[in-house]
Amino acid sequence: MTTVTLMTTVPNSQEPITSLVEMFSAIQGEGMNVGTRQLFIRFAGCDLRCIYCDSAHTWHPQAQGRIEQTPGQRDFITVNNPVSLKQILAWADQLNITGLHDSISLTGGEPLLALEFLQEFLPILKQCTSLPIYLESGGHHPQALGQLLPYLDSIGMDIKLPSVSGESHWPAHRAFLQACHAANKDVFCKVIISAQTTTQDLNQAGALVAAINPDIPLILQPITPIGTGRLTHPPTPAQVLAWQGLLKQYLSQVRVIPQTHKFLHQL
Repeated sequence: MTTVTLMTTVPNSQEPITSLVEMFSAIQGEGMNVGTRQLFIRFAGCDLRCIYCDSAHTWHPQAQGRIEQTPGQRDFITVNNPVSLKQILAWADQLNITGLHDSISLTGGEPLLALEFLQEFLPILKQCTSLPIYLESGGHHPQALGQLLPYLDSIGMDIKLPSVSGESHWPAHRAFLQACHAANKDVFCKVIISAQTTTQDLNQAGALVAAINPDIPLILQPITPIGTGRLTHPPTPAQVLAWQGLLKQYLSQVRVIPQTHKFLHQL
């Protein structure tokens, strides 16, 4: 991977600005879009602290981000944060080779923390790229989501199990999913599972989704171990089978999909 530094001027104070971690082209490794080619725009900043997080570097805005120059080549340049709407549009145009990408992924961190920027950015991004826009979110900011739904084509939302993540956001998850469903958006729920997962949490997650629509897909994603901590141990094969069966009592579509990009050596 080649990395060079690009010195950028400070964006005009009148321009919408945000803090980026990176932009690049890759194969989506999680959820219902697994295996598809996406243009990833990774925003900095997250207000959650999940025990299993593999992206702690995205929690806080950084002085610099990185931008891939050629899709899939990992020829990143380094840019100074914050960056402007015009800059991101130019980079997206550079990476958006006709016919290559299936969609644009807004990821993080938590993209919805950049609400004010996204309100101005997304309508122009859709017009300029003609690509569907997919939001990856922790599923805990329903009010922010509501203001962006007109510009989103699909949403992958997490349901954070307290026994696994150390976070608890049941009411916000419910409101978030209700908003997606009411807007008739293509949505799925992702639940991270570990050896510490409780059936109480799984029952609550299944009941939450089923109460809105039992046909909404739910993805069980076995935790990818980080470090040696007991709280990040993956579930056993028997646990995964049992928990899929439990959730099938609530929902018609329950799939088990690991983080495939980890063993495909994708970003």
